Amino acid sequence: MSKISPCLWFNGEAEEAANLYVSLLPDSRIEKVQRNPMDSPGGKAGGVLVVEFTVAGQRFMALNGGMKMEYTHAVSFKIDCADQAEVDRLWDALLANGGEAGKCGWLKDRYGVSWQIVPTALPKYLGGADKAGAQRAMQAMMGMAKLDIEDLKRAYEGKSAA
Repeated sequence: MSKISPCLWFNGEAEEAANLYVSLLPDSRIEKVQRNPMDSPGGKAGGVLVVEFTVAGQRFMALNGGMKMEYTHAVSFKIDCADQAEVDRLWDALLANGGEAGKCGWLKDRYGVSWQIVPTALPKYLGGADKAGAQRAMQAMMGMAKLDIEDLKRAYEGKSAA
């Protein structure tokens, strides 16, 4: 277990968010739900104060802090995706119910948390030995919201889009 774990601040949505996040990937689970022992800025007595959870082996804490706090892209969570099906599934799940698509594989979920949904093939195209191919792949990526592995591959290889 890591000595460091991210703490995500919510305004009454900590348990809901943790349940969404643990539904996304294997080796994910709710570890503990701590309830308020009394009324506090985080909520009423008996309400959820803290949720400790694990996503893909990484520990997190979700805290109902009692007021809305805004997240920025300065901190995001990157998920490496084995294939396009995983990119598509995670992209759709994190955008559901009010998420916001960004560019180049970035999005904000309905809670405002930033994610990068990245195919593991991306470094092969952006950092490949063919410098012109890498530039084409980068240019293609810059025009994408959700990353498309086949389009990145075609750009790298200098082939036109299907």
